[in-house]
Amino acid sequence: MLKTIIQASENFCIHQIREPHELNDGEIKKRTLIAYIDIDTKDGSKYRVYIASDENFMQRVSKLFLEEDESDEETLIDMTLETTNLIIGSAKVIAEENNLNPYTINTPHFEKLDIFDFEYDQAKVIKVQNDELMIAIKELNV
Repeated sequence: MLKTIIQASENFCIHQIREPHELNDGEIKKRTLIAYIDIDTKDGSKYRVYIASDENFMQRVSKLFLEEDESDEETLIDMTLETTNLIIGSAKVIAEENNLNPYTINTPHFEKLDIFDFEYDQAKVIKVQNDELMIAIKELNV
């Protein structure tokens, strides 16, 4: 599952942000905008996917979609939810097309603007210049 979500995240960087990016292991150790979306797979597993980004990454997205040079916190929260929906929605399509345990997605929820301190099973960080976006997955039915 992480593979399709990473592919969708990289597609987001390539086709939306249009800046070079790098993919790394690990997590972001600074204050981030954190949203999650729950996934129900065809085989009955449930996962929570977290999208956490520093404010600069989300400001980059806000500039792209809203043409705002300096968005307020509420707008950055909205952009976090929208980015979560776009990436996970795209990953859902990739999983369906490749018959890789297709899944349904729920509504994204904003968690907090703070240090990422949630338990997770797998994580990757996408970096665009100095801006970072973390994707973390936690299986819920274990």
